[in-house]
Amino acid sequence: MPSGFNAKSFLKNVTSAPGVYRMYDKHQQVIYVGKAKDLKKRLSSYFRVNIANVKTQALVSHIDHIDVTVTHSETDALLLENDYIKQYMPKYNVLLRDDKSYPYILLSGHKHPRLAYHRGPKREKGHYFGPYPNGGAVRESLHLMQKLFPIRQCDDLYYKSRSRPCLQYQLDRCSAPCVGIVSDEEYSEQVKLAGLFLRGKDKQVISQLVAKMETAAIDMEYERAAQYRDQITALRRVAEQQEVSNHKGDMDVIGVDYASGIACFHLLFIRDGKIFGSRSYYPSVPAETEIEEVLSSFLGQFYLNADIQRTIPKEVILSHHFDGIKELEASIEHALDKKFELKTQVRGDRANFLRLAMTNASNAVATRLSHKNTVEQRFQLLEEALELNEPIKRMECFDISHTMGESTVASCVVFNREGPHKADYRRYNITGITGGDDYAAMEQAISRRFDKIDNNGKVPDLVFIDGGIGQLRVAQTIVDEKCVNIDNPPLLICVTKGEGRKAGLETFIVGGSEQAFDIASDSPAFHLMLHIRDESHRFAITGHRNKRQKTRNTSTLESIAGVGPKRRKALLQHLGGIQEVKGASVAELTKVPGISLEMAQTIHDALRGG
Repeated sequence: MPSGFNAKSFLKNVTSAPGVYRMYDKHQQVIYVGKAKDLKKRLSSYFRVNIANVKTQALVSHIDHIDVTVTHSETDALLLENDYIKQYMPKYNVLLRDDKSYPYILLSGHKHPRLAYHRGPKREKGHYFGPYPNGGAVRESLHLMQKLFPIRQCDDLYYKSRSRPCLQYQLDRCSAPCVGIVSDEEYSEQVKLAGLFLRGKDKQVISQLVAKMETAAIDMEYERAAQYRDQITALRRVAEQQEVSNHKGDMDVIGVDYASGIACFHLLFIRDGKIFGSRSYYPSVPAETEIEEVLSSFLGQFYLNADIQRTIPKEVILSHHFDGIKELEASIEHALDKKFELKTQVRGDRANFLRLAMTNASNAVATRLSHKNTVEQRFQLLEEALELNEPIKRMECFDISHTMGESTVASCVVFNREGPHKADYRRYNITGITGGDDYAAMEQAISRRFDKIDNNGKVPDLVFIDGGIGQLRVAQTIVDEKCVNIDNPPLLICVTKGEGRKAGLETFIVGGSEQAFDIASDSPAFHLMLHIRDESHRFAITGHRNKRQKTRNTSTLESIAGVGPKRRKALLQHLGGIQEVKGASVAELTKVPGISLEMAQTIHDALRGG
């Protein structure tokens, strides 16, 4: 295991989505690029106790850090992996990569062009469509093209030797240009339509065929019109079955995430409709700076840096809108002397890419926040700010969540020196209190957490209370009572929101003395306290929403013994709804599949109060 890399901490925040990962050594050189259907599962396999493969052992021993890029699918991961391998040529990929090139579909440049499978250098004249992820995808596409467009797929030797049509003509899969059955003009039209279809312009192909069908019908060429009709029907059927991406241009997509003092700008570089590469940037953000301002500054510096040679697309997609975006767009366009457009409201393929960029930005921030060195530094600075004599080993934070007093839930999240320790997270369902009484809710949560605690238990060094001084006093009273026999009882601190609930203006008050202590809003210690507060808030809200939804989705049938999901579904589907079930007689209930006479009586009595 490399001395500078904490695999356990890193794997805690790795997503299970498909994607690509890059491994770097201490010299910041990419030493390995890999793809995975499940990133977390795949990366975890490198850090098992016993690794039999010698090459893998050597690779792991040189890892300094790992960069992860999430993709939409395994296919996207495969293509992105291939691009990264070509770009970085990592030494550990030489032995493991598939050195075969990606296959294409070739529409040759002959008088009568042919559709063909192609792999390797593009020496033959014609149009190449692809790359495709594997040879099976190409062959499947060629099989489909035979059904849609009567274009030859035979090689030149077979084509030149024909004196009569082959079987493909008999099956309506070729128009037999080899023996002159089809005119050159008509064959060229089909070739043109096939090219449009391979570019994803199926709607344009259909519209052209519709026009040709109508023209043939007007000219009373009904047989030809019927052929066009059948072709249109086949194309529409394919269009309904396939989800085709129509975006083939170049663009940059920028997703932004900002949490606990760390901002990440994740860029996806889309070239020719696919992900060419990606990169995360972590600018230094001054305290109380709005993310929109940071985004504006980043765009100016990134695209106007004359010292960096990069291809700048005409279109840039942003996750955030900000005032002055049009002015910035005009400035960059003028400086570059080329078309440049900034967009924030997008749909379709662009929206999918934007969601992907935002997911990567969020994952990158979570990883950076949990990085061992970052967390350790924050803990040390917090110890200095609180003037503690002993190091902080464990922190806990409590928060209350409800909606107008409904479905009250309390959360307890735990941080140690490595960051969030999710195995110790707890939620408490609050019952027996007046709805909306946050003091009583906090009292119940703290009581349940510290009930029967002793020196051998998990005693926190710090306990944060997300709330005001009232919740702090309640919590302090309970802790003093429950921890009377504890050698080192926890120090309580409440985190109160600032004016207008604006981030960066929070106040911290120590329990007991109820004295506020000052700490700079750009301090890593400040960010650590906000991080545990935000995590507790997120955990509480998630639990509350789940509880509220479960309550609202609960059917009166669920309280009846012997009526499980299958019987509930059968009752509701057969009778039409819960009101119909309540009004049904025993005889009507027995007609429902799976409902015996005894069960029907039980349901009837339960719903009627019998």
